[in-house]
Amino acid sequence: MIRTPLYKGELVDLGREHFTRPDGRDQTLEVVRHPGGAAVVAVNEDHQVCLLRQYRHAAGGWLWELPAGKLEAGEAPQVTAQRELKEEAGLQAAEWRELGEILTTPGFCDEVIHLFLATELVAVATDHQADELIECHWVSLQQALEWAGDGTIRDAKTLLGLYRMTQAETPGIAFRLHPA
Repeated sequence: MIRTPLYKGELVDLGREHFTRPDGRDQTLEVVRHPGGAAVVAVNEDHQVCLLRQYRHAAGGWLWELPAGKLEAGEAPQVTAQRELKEEAGLQAAEWRELGEILTTPGFCDEVIHLFLATELVAVATDHQADELIECHWVSLQQALEWAGDGTIRDAKTLLGLYRMTQAETPGIAFRLHPA
């Protein structure tokens, strides 16, 4: 593969990559390289999920999202998840469970987001970054799933985090979309 850098920013790198595909044909694509991130489905003892209402300029307004953030260099995904849960929602969790990883936009970007379920939550001080405009809300699981279905929640990592949560076997918490 030959990569020609086009842009290097604080968050992403854009390059033109010339490579040979598995079928033997050569191809050139513009590819965004991203360090990846982690997102947290935080569920309290009342079976409510922590959703952030966050202003996103690139999306043209406010979105409902899970607490999430970018992996720092050398940082394990769960450490990122723990840091972001504290910074954005003012929460720490005693129990953590991996919910897998997702590719956000694999047609042009290598970003991977690692999903986690966090329970046994304790409130701590938030530490929002100066450039973040965030409101933290507790929403019933049923409401969150309804919002996922009706388009109120449009953020992909949040939709997939909620879906993966419904498929998790978690003692004491029933997340199923359709009870048996």
